[in-house]
Amino acid sequence: MSGELEAFIEYITVIKALSKKSVSAYKSDLKALEDALQKPIIELDTTTLFTLLGRYKNKRTLNRKLSSINAFFDFCYKSEFMEEKTKLKFSKTPKLLPKFLPYEKIRNALEQIDRSSFVGLRDYAMILFLYATGTRISECLALQKEDIEGEWLHIRHAKGEKERIVPIATVAKKAIDIYLSETKSEKTFVWQNYRAERLSRISAYKITQKHLGVSPHVLRHSYATSLVAGGADLRVVQELLGHASLLTTQIYTHIQKNDLKETIEVCHPMAKLTQM
Repeated sequence: MSGELEAFIEYITVIKALSKKSVSAYKSDLKALEDALQKPIIELDTTTLFTLLGRYKNKRTLNRKLSSINAFFDFCYKSEFMEEKTKLKFSKTPKLLPKFLPYEKIRNALEQIDRSSFVGLRDYAMILFLYATGTRISECLALQKEDIEGEWLHIRHAKGEKERIVPIATVAKKAIDIYLSETKSEKTFVWQNYRAERLSRISAYKITQKHLGVSPHVLRHSYATSLVAGGADLRVVQELLGHASLLTTQIYTHIQKNDLKETIEVCHPMAKLTQM
């Protein structure tokens, strides 16, 4: 491993304090390039780099490699290991539409949950909560009892340290109240396991997988999709989801487009004509 690469790994580990998983990914991507050509990455010209990266047919995999290279090049330029600033362009990838569940499927799954036990009450309340508020699973698991203020939810542990207040449906609030009355715990966190410990992300994943066959994040998409399909303004949805940019929220505009297309096909006299 070249000295520049070792310095970069030390920088992202100590100074940037990235997670072990992120550091390992950067190291793996960059070391693989150096091993393939047996020379430091900063000595490679862009043509050689793209030729080497051309073996990655999956564009998302390719862009991950490019992201690692660009981060390394930026570090080398700022550390004066390179005289010129180099940035490789990312490959265009098709936009993936978010996976979501229709309300009927969520309702049917909720009806099947046995609420005669603490676990059943918790699972029922959590699924309702996720679909009723659109919170990220990290925000959900960080929820404390004091964060529910009447019919409003104060999200204090949001992504990017941003706080927001969103309404919570009455049915979800009632389900949480019933569940909490059975916890017999004075712990401040809302979501707990049977040992009165804070529920883990893995446990939350198992809950939604068990009852719905999806990850918790799909309920966030389902929440947003239901709002947009119902005619909600995108900027309102952006605020409710806590998106920093409206561009992120615009992935849900496919719902509006589908509704418009279906309306034309059903209502317009020319919709089914192929020629005149």
